[in-house]
Amino acid sequence: MLDHGPGDVRFFDRVAPLYDRLMPAADEAALSEALSLSRRPVRTLLDVAGGTGRAARALSGLVDDEPTAPGVVVVDQSLSMLAAARRRGLAALGADATALPVRTDAVDAVVVTDALHHVRDQRALVAEARRVVAPGGVVVVADFDPATLRGRALVALERLVGFDSTFSTPDDLARFFEREGLSARVVTSGFGYVVAGRVPES
Repeated sequence: MLDHGPGDVRFFDRVAPLYDRLMPAADEAALSEALSLSRRPVRTLLDVAGGTGRAARALSGLVDDEPTAPGVVVVDQSLSMLAAARRRGLAALGADATALPVRTDAVDAVVVTDALHHVRDQRALVAEARRVVAPGGVVVVADFDPATLRGRALVALERLVGFDSTFSTPDDLARFFEREGLSARVVTSGFGYVVAGRVPES
């Protein structure tokens, strides 16, 4: 079995130049619906484990920029993926998704697109996202359902190439969000799904 490192980072460093050609654009409509569950205006957003910034590019037009800071910032451990994001004009930060160098309550939303299954300590990621999102804001995860036919095929493929992946169904992820203190909702379901969790306001 190949070892691509924590979060499969070495693999993504290698495929960064081709990544956007291989992957479809992020689902702007589903992510937008998830962000609409926020009870605060979404002016600042972290695209965590965001790679080349697929979600950031889809959402940049939906986020009201603060005058003193970028509205959307891509966060990833793969420096090659972040370099691709910067070439597309995106603000980017090299960091571990489970230890964000961001102050508490600093942003209005965190989005994790097609990446949670690559994170070894998913609880730590969700805890960090909850910490940095201000009360009333949202944590949004888009991922793949391993209970679907295409999901089962994806699980098998990722194991074959040596990924250290852990997938959740949308309902399981929503229950996990609830246990972590977020008010959860399954926004879309199917092979590709979106779950949103709102941070309590008090």
